[in-house]
Amino acid sequence: MNTSTIVFIFLGLFLLGGVISFWKQKLPKGVILLLALGSGMCLATGLMRL
Repeated sequence: MNTSTIVFIFLGLFLLGGVISFWKQKLPKGVILLLALGSGMCLATGLMRL
């Protein structure tokens, strides 16, 4: 497990927290969707590199 794996996982979790926050603030669905896709890609990349 190297540094880039850890960075991708933490970035994905950080973006996932942003999705939850934006959902509670009732922001536009497009913004939430893009943030969710970015979060999913970062988490998937980090987990595949484990």
